[in-house]
Formats: sequence, C-alpha cells, structure tokens
Amino acid sequence: MTRRLSHGTLSELPAAVARPAFDPARHGAGIVHVGVGAFHRAHQAVYTDTALAAQGGDWRIDGISLRSTRIADELNPQDGLFTLIEREGAEAAARVIGSLRRVIAAARAPQDALEALAAPETRIVSLTVTEKAYGIDRARGTVDERNPAIAADLAAPHRPAGVLGLLFAGLRLRRERGLAPFTVLCCDNLPENGALLRMGLVDFAARIDPAMARWIDEAVAFPSTMVDRITPAPTEATRALAEQLLGMTDLAAVEAEPFSQWVIEDEFSAGRPAWEAAGAIFTDDVAPYEAMKLRMLNGTHSMMAYWGFLAGHRYVRDVMRDRALSPLVRRHMAAAAATLTPLPGIGLDAYAEALARRFANPAIGHELYQIAMDGSEKLPQRIVAPALEALERRQPLRPFAFAVAGWMRYCLGRRDDGTPHGLRDPREAQISAAVRGIEGDPKALFLALCEASRAFPRRLTEHPLWQGEVVGILARALERGVAATLRAEAEAAATG
Repeated sequence: MTRRLSHGTLSELPAAVARPAFDPARHGAGIVHVGVGAFHRAHQAVYTDTALAAQGGDWRIDGISLRSTRIADELNPQDGLFTLIEREGAEAAARVIGSLRRVIAAARAPQDALEALAAPETRIVSLTVTEKAYGIDRARGTVDERNPAIAADLAAPHRPAGVLGLLFAGLRLRRERGLAPFTVLCCDNLPENGALLRMGLVDFAARIDPAMARWIDEAVAFPSTMVDRITPAPTEATRALAEQLLGMTDLAAVEAEPFSQWVIEDEFSAGRPAWEAAGAIFTDDVAPYEAMKLRMLNGTHSMMAYWGFLAGHRYVRDVMRDRALSPLVRRHMAAAAATLTPLPGIGLDAYAEALARRFANPAIGHELYQIAMDGSEKLPQRIVAPALEALERRQPLRPFAFAVAGWMRYCLGRRDDGTPHGLRDPREAQISAAVRGIEGDPKALFLALCEASRAFPRRLTEHPLWQGEVVGILARALERGVAATLRAEAEAAATG
C-alpha cells in the first residue's frame, strides 16, 4: 500500500509535482469556508495558496462540511493537503495545495463549527453550498419558510443545521463576545450573490432578534463575486491518476480545466489575502461579469445538460461532438451574448469561442447529470433572466425556449427508451406530482411545470410568443422523440 499525502511526505513527491511555495505550519487560519467540495478545492483554495506564497499572512482556511463527514475524514489525515490536477487534452499537471488547514464535520461537531466562526482570527467566511442551500426567496426578498433547513433553524437558532442559521449563530456569538464581524463572501452562481445573501440573512435574523438584524445590515460586509472553473466531481479515476502522478495516495484530489476566473467586489471589513497575485480581478461592480458567465457559460451548460442527457450523452465534451447539438450550443451562446452590456476589454465573440474550446476539452469528464440537478433553482438566473431581456429587446426567444423545453422534457423523469432518472431538484416532489397523468399533453405540461417549479414569472409564461415557442418544441419532443427534435432544430438554426 502506498503512503498517504501529508506534511510528512511532501519531500517524497516527484520533482514534477508542484508543492506549496510556503510553509503551511507558519501561517494561521483567517478564513472559514462552508462547503469544502471539489469546486472550492479547485478554485478559492488555489487562489489562497498562491496568495500565501506571494505575500504570506494568516489566511489559511478552516473548512466546514455541513452534512457529510467524508471530506473531513479524507482531508484531516492528510493535514489538509490535496492535489489539484489540471487537465487539457493528454496533459495532466499536478499541484499540491497547502492553504486548507482542517475540515470540521458540523454534523458530528456542531460546536466546533460555531467556534470556528466566532474565533477572533476569523476575518472572512466564504461559501460554496449551491444555489438551493440558502433557502432565500429572491422574488419576495425573504427567506423561504418552507425550506426545511430554514424552518429548523428558525425553530432552534442555537443549534443551526443550515447555512443562514450557521452564519446567524456565528455572528451572534461574535457580537456577544465583543468581536468585529467577519466578511461574508458568497461564491455560488447567484446574481448579485452578496446582496442576495445580505437580504436573506437580515430577514432570517429579524425573525429571531431584530437588533441582530440591524447590526448585520449595518456592520457586516457582503461582497459579490463571480467564479468560473469547470470542475467535474472527483471519481476513483481521479484518485488513481493522483496516485500515479504523486506516487502516493490522495483521497481528496480534484481535477479541473486550466482556466480559472474570480471577480470580486473589493469590500472587506477586516482585510483579505492577496488574491490578485493569483489573477483575481477586483472591481466596484461584479454584475456585468456575473451576467456574462451565468448566461453564456451556465445557461449554455443547462441547455446542454437537459438535451444532451436525454440524447444519451454522459459528458459535456460528448455534446460538443454531436453534429446536431454542437451548433445549438453556439446558437445559445450567441443569443445570451446579445442580451449583455459589453464589458471593456472582453470580446463576447472571443469569450464564446473560448467557452466552446473549454466545453470540448477531451480530458474533462463533466457529467451532464451533475449539471442538470437543481434546475428549478438554476433556471431563473441562467435562462429566465436573458429570456426576459430578449423579450424586451425584441430579440429571438427560440434558444431560451429550447433550453426550457429541454428541462420540461427532462422533468418527465425518463428518456425516450424508458430509462428512468431522478430529477435531483429541491422541488422534485412537486414537479413529479405536477406531471403525473399529463405526460403526453405539452400545453398542460408547460402550465403545470411553470406553476410547480416557481421558476418563471407570469410576464414570461403568459406571453403568447414564449408560450408558443416552448410548447411547440416540447410537443415535437413528445411526438417525434429527442433525436428527431434535435436534428430538426439544428436544421432550422442553420437556415436562419
């Protein structure tokens, strides 16, 4: 059995493997990160590793895993070390990251998680917990009381199990102890994610302690961010490749594409690492970058995920080799770009070409089924927002309607050959109930799914042009099948 990656085995790594350019033991932790998944390890942890090497400081990361204990059991015996494997084509470059100090499994050590938030040295609490975990109703500007985590934490705020409950409890402890608040840094794919999290947390606090709500609103910084790096879920093949490259075992290795981007609103109340040394962009307004990424990358990903999965593909790269789907990918990116305000120094055509190359990277096994999950949470910012812009500007709606029709067909929970699949959506029960008995009626499906998902505003769903486009595409998919629908759509797109 090979040895396991740890501080004690760093010196045994092959020369080709990059290792931390600083001594991790000489740097304390100043960041707590909630949600220590693959994306965090391939993104924020890497930027922090580079920042520590460039300018030092006590900015290592203590991670919190809210539910799973697995990642703590994988990383803590490795002293927080893990391998990032950057893959493009046949090339694979390994780098050991040393910015993570430890991981707390909140499910078995809830008080340790709270004490990490309340520690005097904690100056930033960052998060990658996925869109659905926040339990915020953007349309109403409040928390969603029907969200199980929100309901549980409102009932027992001293024993938080959800994201907002944990942040509230940590900030309350700091206030009681006379400590300054930490900066809350949301790194999930949500429009104006800092403002959204502020709104949700203030409303959550107001239902328990109005004075705390005022303090959070006035004293806590919530910078917005945009993050980008294609990071597939690690597999046994990832761990096998890490062992091959390192000559030792790393149970927490991650794979990612070489490209990485981080745009951050520069609003930190107690300092921050020198993330710009790793290429992070600091700006007064993240929104234009955020819209570009959400609409062109994430929106296109969602379209690819639903239609590609239904067509029998497994990975994003497979879609880019599909002669019917590939041109529809480019059509969607072009339609999304047309809804955007130009960004200085960024050509949207060039950005689209770069995305197409990234999607086609043969070394990245980004699963469509992974991207397809949580559609009711993702569609509003990825598809609905640009569709509304297109409607107002009298631009083509077809690409966005095509994406939504794909999601609606996916919501039936089966492929054309009858192979079933789970929706993996926070509203899966409501969606499954809504489609039962009307699987062959496209108009009824459209209306039922708009209602059950709560993802579409009435000004869109009731517009005859939008409704006609979505229902027409869905009708073809139900009558002729997915493959025939894709071929017909590609032919229509090619002829304009």
